[in-house]
Amino acid sequence: MDDGKPTGPKAKWWSRPDKGRAVPSEQEAPVPEEASGARDASSVDASPAPDTDRADAQPDRATVPAPADAPVPAPAEVTVPAPAEAPAQAPVDVPAPVDATVPAASVATAPRPQPLHEPDPYSTPPYGGPGPWAPAPPVQRPVATPAHGTLLPAQYATAGTASAGYAQQPHPHPDHQHHPQPSHPQHPHPQPDPTVPPAAAPLAGPPPAPERPQPLSSVWLRYDPWSAPGAPLTHHGEPPAPRRRRRGPLLVGALVVALLAGGTGGVIGAYVERNGGVTRIELPQAGRESTDRAPDSVAGIAASALPSVVTLHVSGDAEQGTGTGFVLDEQGHILTNHHVVDPAGASGDISITFSGGETAKATLVGKDSGYDLAVVKVTGVGGLKPLPLGNSDNVRVGDPVVAIGAPFDLQNTVTSGIISAKERPITAGGEKGDGSDISYVDALQTDAPINPGNSGGPLVDGKARVIGINSAIRAADTGAGADGAQAGSIGLGFAIPINQGKRVAEELINTGKATHPVIGVSLDMKFAGDGARVGDKGQDDSPAVTPGGPADKAGVEPGDVITEVDGRRVHSGEELIVKIRAHRPGDKLELTLRRGGDERTVTLVLGSADSS
Repeated sequence: MDDGKPTGPKAKWWSRPDKGRAVPSEQEAPVPEEASGARDASSVDASPAPDTDRADAQPDRATVPAPADAPVPAPAEVTVPAPAEAPAQAPVDVPAPVDATVPAASVATAPRPQPLHEPDPYSTPPYGGPGPWAPAPPVQRPVATPAHGTLLPAQYATAGTASAGYAQQPHPHPDHQHHPQPSHPQHPHPQPDPTVPPAAAPLAGPPPAPERPQPLSSVWLRYDPWSAPGAPLTHHGEPPAPRRRRRGPLLVGALVVALLAGGTGGVIGAYVERNGGVTRIELPQAGRESTDRAPDSVAGIAASALPSVVTLHVSGDAEQGTGTGFVLDEQGHILTNHHVVDPAGASGDISITFSGGETAKATLVGKDSGYDLAVVKVTGVGGLKPLPLGNSDNVRVGDPVVAIGAPFDLQNTVTSGIISAKERPITAGGEKGDGSDISYVDALQTDAPINPGNSGGPLVDGKARVIGINSAIRAADTGAGADGAQAGSIGLGFAIPINQGKRVAEELINTGKATHPVIGVSLDMKFAGDGARVGDKGQDDSPAVTPGGPADKAGVEPGDVITEVDGRRVHSGEELIVKIRAHRPGDKLELTLRRGGDERTVTLVLGSADSS
């Protein structure tokens, strides 16, 4: 509905006034309301303006030709009455702007469009006075808006505001009047036409509005309705200094806390790892089991043999020694090595320590250096357990064995190994230099560890039966260590076969001395060839072959080389002695001889000789 108001193009209140626009000339000045109302619509020329450039840009712009001699009316002042006095009065129409290329004399006044609303008594844009030619407010970019309470520069503070520093948009008042400012004639600036779209270049318009504060480029242009609230817009007094965050102490505190936590965790972790927790530690353990072992195991063998093994401590006028022995019978006879008891001499002291710790004095029964065997006896001791004897002829290489003794005076020491070899011809002793202490043994070789102190101890088989008497070891050097002491075991131990030991022990117990089997010849111990050579002369220029002896009866002559005994090869004189002593007196032997390049075989019966 019109409601009695003139209709026409609606003014666009958001049109931006041209900054620095020149003051309108007389041709562009608005005409009084009467003149605009008296204009005839037929006087408006719809033809394009002579300015072809502007006509191309604005093809639908209306231009009004004017006579060249028409007088130019003086600028008229338009006054908008206050809403209280004339609420129904409509503002005057604005004449259509004249194209800049048309002479001023040919411009005709056009009816001024009337506003489509009553003046707003509250001066609220866009309905405030004086009309559609009022300057539009500045267009604001959608940037961040300062939060409430932010202090603004002085040029943006509105006069009369209760609190200085508030940003406030000026509101037009109904009493406010815009007066065109006359100026010297100049080329008009285009002004937006209400009837023309905003894209067209505007012609000259009404006079510019009074100077107003510029947009708050530093505050309002950063308006962002969706941003988080910032600092307050208002602050009394000096702006507060920016608060400096004290990160140093915080970082130091955090580092200290981290170090303390890490150290505490490390200590707790180490304690838990070492102790399995923070409570009292109880380690898992197997329950009590039977201590019985299989009789043929090392533990079973040791348990059976240890009660019969003793340790000997011998002291004499010049020297002392330690060795091992084992019980032969319940009468208290103990078998050991000759070199173990030899330091006692004829009046020395022999002490026996049993496996249970009991001690007793012992006396010498008999000894034989050629076999390196001796027998001692204890009296007044009950509960003796004899160690059973085996048969050394039944032993085979690889059989398991256990050695028991007191190496370096460490009694009740048990070691185990196997039989490494049999019938090893060895000679031991010879420290006296006259040969009286040399022993010839057709020994059992074992890798069971044997050390000084094991001498005289038993070498038992898998059934805890004695098969040998530990007598000698082979050291890596000459048998003495770097400091002059005896060297230790390198896995080469030798034991006297128990068959030989039994015979000698029986003779020593029964007669106090042992007999040696002999063939009745003197051997050339310096012969370097293969075999045992019979010497040309005996000791003290005696015959090399004892007249009437076993060898003489068999046909052996001086210079013959004995190469075999009972079919076993002999490489030296020592080996021949070892082979002969491995038998008993009266045993029959078969010897192989080499004489002048010929070989022959003879048979003889072993004789007997008392041990010295």
